[in-house]
Amino acid sequence: MPRRAFLRGAVLGLAGACLAGCTSIRSGSRRSTPAVFHPLRMGGPVFQGPEDPEALAQRHRQLGYGAAYCPEVRLTDTDRIRAVAGAFARHRVVIAEVGRWVNLLAADPEERRRNLQYVTEGLALADEVGALCCVDIAGSFSATHWFGPHPENLSQRFFEAAVENARKIIDAVKPRRARFCYEMMAWAWPHTPDAALQLLRAVDRPAFAIHLDPCNLVNSPEKFYRNTDLLQECFDKLGPWIVSCHAKDLAWEVEMSLHFREVRPGLGALDYATYLRRLAQLPHRPPLMLEHLATAEEYEAAARHLRSLGRQLGLLWDPPEPEGPGIGTSSAPAARAG
Repeated sequence: MPRRAFLRGAVLGLAGACLAGCTSIRSGSRRSTPAVFHPLRMGGPVFQGPEDPEALAQRHRQLGYGAAYCPEVRLTDTDRIRAVAGAFARHRVVIAEVGRWVNLLAADPEERRRNLQYVTEGLALADEVGALCCVDIAGSFSATHWFGPHPENLSQRFFEAAVENARKIIDAVKPRRARFCYEMMAWAWPHTPDAALQLLRAVDRPAFAIHLDPCNLVNSPEKFYRNTDLLQECFDKLGPWIVSCHAKDLAWEVEMSLHFREVRPGLGALDYATYLRRLAQLPHRPPLMLEHLATAEEYEAAARHLRSLGRQLGLLWDPPEPEGPGIGTSSAPAARAG
């Protein structure tokens, strides 16, 4: 499909339905019609979760989660895929994303090939299980850390490789409903809202979408202090294509060099009032996924804070409250990049 036709169709199909607060890509100005707000869906890891899909879906609702990370399931296990998809649909828990955290630009050709296949299978799994997207970082040219900084991570060479990989993954799967996304990063494409939009246009596939992680875009004092403007820009430019979002926060550790530290939502500087309001205005209701916390208690506190803030803003949550006992305790899930 020609790029112009794709963008026209996407705007008509999604941006045409987008509510007040979304911005025209052409004009850059917000609409003046009254805002409409939709119930928000939050999700996060389930510690010591049951293997049974029905019980696991119920557990999400008990925790107050209307969204979930994709449970562990192999692409070849069609029976479990059907069971997971059915159970989560019955309990109204949307599967937000299949994470495939590998380096698509690894220096070793064989590793790069394996990683590309792994992510391709992730998109196929997302499509089969009913997840909204498969997400990975675009990669890194770093030889020491799979998601580490490198001077070429912001280069045209990186951009072209990211475009090629996204096309290969999408064209191999030809997904019917799931989308493929690159997570935003502070030191690699897509590192700004405009960079994400540029990738969206260059990949030129309806199945390529946006994964929003505003904390990952904060890489300077200006963005830290003006993160409200950054959030507005993200939703103004990218709103119709956002399929899943991450929830965390940033604190500035005062030392002689710049050091931002991830903290629990509510303990940092991110303008969550703006984040929640703008997210609630998207009619396709992208879920907000908690991440990178060490304990179940921290996740419970983060969810409680966001629900309370949302209610103060007059926003609704789906479900409104946890439908069961507390989260319990466990160790942290495996670490990942974004």
